[in-house]
Amino acid sequence: MKMPLILVGMTALVISGCAQKAEQVTSTYVSPLTYQSYSCKQVAQEASRVSSRVGELSGVQNKKASDDAVATGVALVVFWPAAFFIKGDKQTAAELGRLKGELEALEKASIQKNCGIVFQRTQPKQDEVKKAVKT
Repeated sequence: MKMPLILVGMTALVISGCAQKAEQVTSTYVSPLTYQSYSCKQVAQEASRVSSRVGELSGVQNKKASDDAVATGVALVVFWPAAFFIKGDKQTAAELGRLKGELEALEKASIQKNCGIVFQRTQPKQDEVKKAVKT
């Protein structure tokens, strides 16, 4: 009875160190005042640039989360102490969170300026994921 409980505890500890999926990374607050002096055209251009980078990083983050999940499963089945060496990439997640915050700030700036820019939430395309993983 104690062995399964220990295994569950170790699994929870190991999984907490794994990389999150991109959609689980929360945005970091960025003030819309940052974009107060931007014209609608500049807001649109910056939103396009940031959105493109979010797509790239989302692919990288999802790949890392997938790799960590596979490595964790293998480590727990084959050699459980190796699972303690699996750790997520907090740097990519932090940048992704910041960029998501920038997109939210750009959207607020667009609304305040009545720019009429449509912000859509989309998943990265498969070819973007492959491209981002190679870089």
